[in-house]
Amino acid sequence: MVRVRIPFLQLIACLLIIPPPTAFAQTQPPPQKPAPPAKTPAAKQPAQQNIPAPVSKHYPILVIAHGTEPVWSLRLGMKGPERLDRLNYPPIVLDPGETTADQPGVAWTYNAKDAATGATVAVKLTRESCSDNMSDTKYTFRVEVQHAQIGTLSGCGQSAPDKFPEFRKKNQLDMPDDTDANAKDKDKDKDKDKDKKSVLDPITKFEPPVAVAYLDASNRVMVSRGAVRKTAALVGSEPALSHDGKKLLFTYSPSKTAPERSILLYDFDTGRSREFAGNTARQAFWSPDDSRIAYLKFDGKFWQVWVASASAPEKASVLSTQNVDALHGWVNATTVLASDLQNAYWISDDKPMETVPLKDIYGTAFQIMSSDTLRVCPINSDLLLVTAYYANAPTGAPTDAMDLNETFFLYEVRSKRRTILGPPDAFARNAEWSRDGLQIFFTRGVPGKGALSTDRIFWDGTGEKHYSAGINLVVGR
Repeated sequence: MVRVRIPFLQLIACLLIIPPPTAFAQTQPPPQKPAPPAKTPAAKQPAQQNIPAPVSKHYPILVIAHGTEPVWSLRLGMKGPERLDRLNYPPIVLDPGETTADQPGVAWTYNAKDAATGATVAVKLTRESCSDNMSDTKYTFRVEVQHAQIGTLSGCGQSAPDKFPEFRKKNQLDMPDDTDANAKDKDKDKDKDKDKKSVLDPITKFEPPVAVAYLDASNRVMVSRGAVRKTAALVGSEPALSHDGKKLLFTYSPSKTAPERSILLYDFDTGRSREFAGNTARQAFWSPDDSRIAYLKFDGKFWQVWVASASAPEKASVLSTQNVDALHGWVNATTVLASDLQNAYWISDDKPMETVPLKDIYGTAFQIMSSDTLRVCPINSDLLLVTAYYANAPTGAPTDAMDLNETFFLYEVRSKRRTILGPPDAFARNAEWSRDGLQIFFTRGVPGKGALSTDRIFWDGTGEKHYSAGINLVVGR
């Protein structure tokens, strides 16, 4: 083994050359990590807010609702309520308004207005099982209709898109794929311009009269049954035809200036007339079964309602001592409707008389005159057909020598709902019901200003057409 000897002084020298660890660290510092950025004071957080959950604006459409007590139905279309129907009343057109979600996905309220009267309407739709108590059908919705005049109607509803043809059109389901886009836009514009009554279904199941009476241009009293027409009298007024069309009552006066008036009875089959009631009598009406006749008779001071058997006029008796100005016909088999210049009277032989102020019936738009007529609808005694003069003639409407315009309106006694039915461009008088209650015949034209004629219009205000050249037309059957 070889040993190397290093002198002591050389060893000391080598130790001095090698630097100590601390000295090396100071001269060769290791890489340092970057210092974290200085922290800024945290911003003050605002107080937590309760942000409402989004509410769905979607709501059920294309729903048919109905109820049974009373019988009614409602169409709820793409924009909301469109039409309300009630048994034995004309349909009500509705103007849809805002829809609100009372409980999203469960209950909604559809607001609308009665297009004819402006009355507010609210339809509440609730998604829950519903039964109409008339069948085993379970409906999707419970429905409540609140009409400001009519009241509350309750029932059930079901989605029924197939009963809304406008839905198919608006969604272009019936259009071919190559239909011109401009044509589609034109159709949309036409839809916007449709009249409010476009939601009404055409009336097709009505019964044209087969027996009528009227006055011709020469003031002759005419009777027509089927294709046979006869002259009942050379002069007369206030015709009233029996329901079978075989007998006619009318008021006769010897001259236009004579105060004496009598009621004559004309038999269509024999062509003969006889006096039914004399000594100043007028305005005769047949009872619903043609067995009795009511009329007005003057006792020297007052006009009173009298009633007689059709087969025994000599046994006539006073029905009421109430002084009245006009008789308007039978309400039912025991009750007649009469009026003076203040009230309408329901006079009956089996119950107390009922009175309704005429101002309730006429409102402020019409003035009360003794020549006005009130006719009870043959299928609904709550519905009156009133012919009267406007208090102020509508702008552009034809007027008579007194600058007045006459028209007719419907009035519901219970709800006090009044709807003007006469055409706005006409002078309309002597409005009368057909026997089916769906048609109204009226004299059109201004007296003394051109030819007069009879027009027909349906009770919903649609289908006006010329009917005949006669005037003051009444329907037998």
